[in-house]
Amino acid sequence: MFCFLSKAFLHGSRPIKIEAFKSHNLLYILQTNPSLPFSTTSKQQSFTVSYLIKTCGLSPESALSASKLVSFETPNQPDSVIAFFKTHGFSKPQIAAIVGKMPRLLSCKVEKTLLPKIAFLNSKGIPSTDLTKLFAKYPYILASSLEKKIIPSFNFISNLLKSDSHALHFLFAQSRCLSYILPNNIVLRQNGVPELNIAKGLLWFQSKVPKRTDVFKENVEKVKKMGFSPERFNFVLAVHVLGSMSKSTWERKFDVYNKCGWSEKEILEAFRRNPSVMAASEDKIKAVIDFLVNVMGFEASSVAKQPYLLGLSMEKRIVPRGLFAKDLMSMGLLEKKLGLKILFETSEELFLQRFVYCYKEEASELLKLYNEKLKLAAGGKHKTDKL
Repeated sequence: MFCFLSKAFLHGSRPIKIEAFKSHNLLYILQTNPSLPFSTTSKQQSFTVSYLIKTCGLSPESALSASKLVSFETPNQPDSVIAFFKTHGFSKPQIAAIVGKMPRLLSCKVEKTLLPKIAFLNSKGIPSTDLTKLFAKYPYILASSLEKKIIPSFNFISNLLKSDSHALHFLFAQSRCLSYILPNNIVLRQNGVPELNIAKGLLWFQSKVPKRTDVFKENVEKVKKMGFSPERFNFVLAVHVLGSMSKSTWERKFDVYNKCGWSEKEILEAFRRNPSVMAASEDKIKAVIDFLVNVMGFEASSVAKQPYLLGLSMEKRIVPRGLFAKDLMSMGLLEKKLGLKILFETSEELFLQRFVYCYKEEASELLKLYNEKLKLAAGGKHKTDKL
């Protein structure tokens, strides 16, 4: 039978490509031909794939992929896990999502692994209905040690943030990296970073994946050598920004700034003033500096002294305000070029008060002109060659 199948695939009138042999084809053959001389492992995988599809609701492709991470010969063990999820209010789609992301959970002991975590999180004020949603999205926490990772990390973060709910939200968002959350923040504390700044860092960067602790320590040392003070929040910001990119990405961005007219000293000083300058994309760096230098006429060195500019929106602030200021100067309403801070750092309300409403007779027309610049910038029609 097996030889016949092989010949059919290789020499049939309609050749079948290997990559076209989908998981459901394999599953069908295994299920409808139990006498095929496959190994026990293959039969076990066949049962596992079938179970994942029929009981857990996975697609054939997802089931075949998951079967590489978990395997069983009888339904007894996985049935106990599925029953636990159903008892605690998990829907079929939620169970499928959990098993698809963490298939190994089907092999865990319910009383030892799953129940204590549900009980602990319930005790912290999370209702079961919310837990089902959170676990379906972040099932990795179910595979983490309660005593060694979840509880100590929760207590540490809760004390910092002064809130159990914030701590829980953070833990679920970073459930993949529970091994690093606690030791990384202890490293900051050991280097003199105030707890308030550590807490702010947790809230600011909770969507970012933490670095391994050894890499995190290296970044802390690099930031210290750059002259950052651990007592300032910029220290925490710099560590996270540095950890968000590879060495090659850092070097590329450094080169972009250099080609835009910033010296090495100016780049490092800008990073010390506002680490977010290195978080900007290469395209954003080029666009901002090109507009301010080549369109607005500012010196590159002047832009380097105002690194906050790289964090502003081109479409909502830099371009419309810049073009509007040029129009005011051409109309004779401004006698000299404005400074970068006055032009771009002020709030929208203060900007309008200072450059629109102060001209009482022209205010209506100026407001219309400014809105036109906003629409122009939003449409992307602010390239140098179109001005």
